[in-house]
Amino acid sequence: MTHRVRGVIARSKGAPVETTTILVPDPGAGEALVRVQACGVCHTDLHYREGGINDEFPFLLGHEAAGIVESVGPDVTSVAPGDFVVLNWRAVCGNCRACKRGRPWYCFATHNATQRMTLEDGTPLSPALGIGAFAEKTLVAAGQCTKVDPAAAPAAAGLLGCGVMAGLGAALNTGNVGRGDSVAVIGCGGVGNAAVAGARLAGASRIIAVDLDDRKLAWARGLGATHTVNGRSEDVVKAIQGLTGGNGADVVIEAVGRPETYRQAFYARDLAGTVVLVGVPTPDMKLELPLIDVFGRGGALKSSWYGDCLPERDFPLLIDLYLQGRLDLDAFVSERIPLDGVEDAFARMERGEVLRSVVEF
Repeated sequence: MTHRVRGVIARSKGAPVETTTILVPDPGAGEALVRVQACGVCHTDLHYREGGINDEFPFLLGHEAAGIVESVGPDVTSVAPGDFVVLNWRAVCGNCRACKRGRPWYCFATHNATQRMTLEDGTPLSPALGIGAFAEKTLVAAGQCTKVDPAAAPAAAGLLGCGVMAGLGAALNTGNVGRGDSVAVIGCGGVGNAAVAGARLAGASRIIAVDLDDRKLAWARGLGATHTVNGRSEDVVKAIQGLTGGNGADVVIEAVGRPETYRQAFYARDLAGTVVLVGVPTPDMKLELPLIDVFGRGGALKSSWYGDCLPERDFPLLIDLYLQGRLDLDAFVSERIPLDGVEDAFARMERGEVLRSVVEF
């Protein structure tokens, strides 16, 4: 059986997205059909539209999603019809060298659905991050479905599928923020503010949010920042050092992805402190640092890809914390929009007006 549903596609580089009919096959071996309930508008979707990921147009956009499993293919036992799931783009293989070394969050061979979703004329679609959830239904590998407590609101839960998990994980997993640590987060969009929330969860004593926009700094205050620094009016490095006894922060999380903000993060950490890069740079960007400073300061320089998360471990735990009132995922939902509102949501995202717009079905 083929399912005819509405979906949002990027047909060509830079062109406005379109809402159109797509065809979704029934699940085959190892696959699951998911009725999408909510999907966040992530900057990665805009990167796809702009050709910044690859040129395999047309793309079926959307990947930060939650929904209900409608059906599963043969031999699928991890989820069943009726399960409430958050979709993820790290369906670990269990067999690659990272998995076999007990580090599945670095899996080098993550699974996607084998069958292709198509346009009505048969044109195959490339689903964003192997998911394609700006659609009423989507086909994914069963391992991309992480079962969580159905009491969670879909609009909030789905955000763990990408940006919010990236920020939380940058603090909790990659940065290993501990009780009493000082933490600085440079860049307070959706990912950066999730890192602020993660630092709060971890018990950081001082959480310094840095941005150029006072509105984003206000959001950071609401999510747990104890201090804020506006980089337009203050020297970021000196400000962070001044708030940490002149030493610098134990952990500095860079959530912008630019050389100049990475340099700020590098020099704003304490001796033997940790820098975590979770902001995504473009391929043309270069970084220059005096090698003697890299050597002399010690500590760790890390990158955080998807917050070094393991979905089957992290998603249920974080949803439980959300339901206990200890993690405010609802605060990241700036607005709820219809499926045909994605293009306008991209514009609001670029202007920094929202943490997340969320498509609700």
